[in-house]
Amino acid sequence: MEKTLSIQGLRKAYGNIVAVDGISFEVRPKEIVGLLGPNGAGKTTTINMVLGVLCPDAGTIQIEGVDVASNRSQALACTNFAAVYTPLPGNLTVVQNLRVFGLLYEVKNLSKRIEELLQEFDLDVFRNKKCGVLSSGEQTRVSLAKAMINRPGLLLLDEPTASLDPATAREIRTGIRQFVRQGTSGVLWTSHNMYEVEEVCDRVLFLSHGKILLEGDPKKMPAAHGKKTLEELFITVAREPLTLGMG
Repeated sequence: MEKTLSIQGLRKAYGNIVAVDGISFEVRPKEIVGLLGPNGAGKTTTINMVLGVLCPDAGTIQIEGVDVASNRSQALACTNFAAVYTPLPGNLTVVQNLRVFGLLYEVKNLSKRIEELLQEFDLDVFRNKKCGVLSSGEQTRVSLAKAMINRPGLLLLDEPTASLDPATAREIRTGIRQFVRQGTSGVLWTSHNMYEVEEVCDRVLFLSHGKILLEGDPKKMPAAHGKKTLEELFITVAREPLTLGMG
C-alpha cells in the first residue's frame, strides 16, 4: 500500500537559522505518528511545508504518492489539518464553516456529512452559533470536525487537544483512533502532552534543532534511553540532547 506521507531530505532555513535540517520519515496508512520536540525544534515548520504553506529549500514531500511541489492541489485534496492557532472564521456559524470547507474539498453528500460531524463532535447544540462566540474548547471541536470533513488520507494535528478539558480530550483521542483504525488514513500528531502521546501514537519522532534525534515506540523508548517516563525523555531532548548521542 502507498505510504500516506513520505518525506525525504527536507530542509528549511531562515537566513543563518536552520529550522529543519535534512529530515526523512514516513507515515503509513492506519498509523498515528507523533512529531515531538521543544518549541523551536522544527515541528510547525515541517507541518507548514507538508501543507504547502512553506516551500522547502531542499527535499521532497509526497502525500499518497503525489508530490506536493509539482501537484500541490492533488496532494492536498486528500489532506486536512487542525491547530489551536488557526481558528475558523468567527463570523460564520458552525454549520456555515463546515459547509464552506466541505465545498472547498468537494465533499459528496455534504449535508449528510455535516450532520454526522455535528453528532460525532457533540456540536449540534451550537450548529447555528457563530464560531467567534464559542469557548476555546468548543472552537477546537469545530476545527477538528472541519479537519475530518473530507475523510482525509493524511490528517495533520498540531496540539489538537490543547484547549480541551481532560474528559473531552479523551473522547477526541478515542474518536481519532477509531477513524484511523476503521479506514486507511495516517495521522501526524504534535503534542506537548506526553501522556496523550503515549496513549495515542504508534510511533514517535523526537526533533531537536531541526533534526530527528530519536524514533520509536513511545511505550518502549523511555526505558531504552534510561528514563522512567516519556516526559522525562522529552525534557532530556529539550535540555540535554547531547547526552542522547546527538553530534
